[in-house]
Amino acid sequence: MTQSNFTAGEGYEIDPKVLDFLRHRVNTFVKWDLIRFFHDNPYVAETVENIARYIGRDARRIEHEIAELVNKGVLEAKSVTGVTIYRLVDDDDMRQLIEQFVDACHDRNFRVEAINQIIRRVQ
Repeated sequence: MTQSNFTAGEGYEIDPKVLDFLRHRVNTFVKWDLIRFFHDNPYVAETVENIARYIGRDARRIEHEIAELVNKGVLEAKSVTGVTIYRLVDDDDMRQLIEQFVDACHDRNFRVEAINQIIRRVQ
């Protein structure tokens, strides 16, 4: 990794693009769940209610988080016969960034730092 990478804890470095994605887009645990869901189901287009059921969360609690991901360019919303459905954007750069984030989540040190970043934001 480059010198501009963020060093966390015991010298663990996070790619600056992934860190920015974490801090500004995946800045809650609900958004983390949503990112995982859409990463694992990249072609799904669903309602808030169905997404909530799939990730085991309350629809009222994820509605705001989904709207923020739409505003941040991660998801897109489309009205189909009066019902809003959400899907992952087609943007290759965003999909690559999501892939990098999910890949990084396989590393325990990254997960610990990501959790700490989210907790610090909440406090």
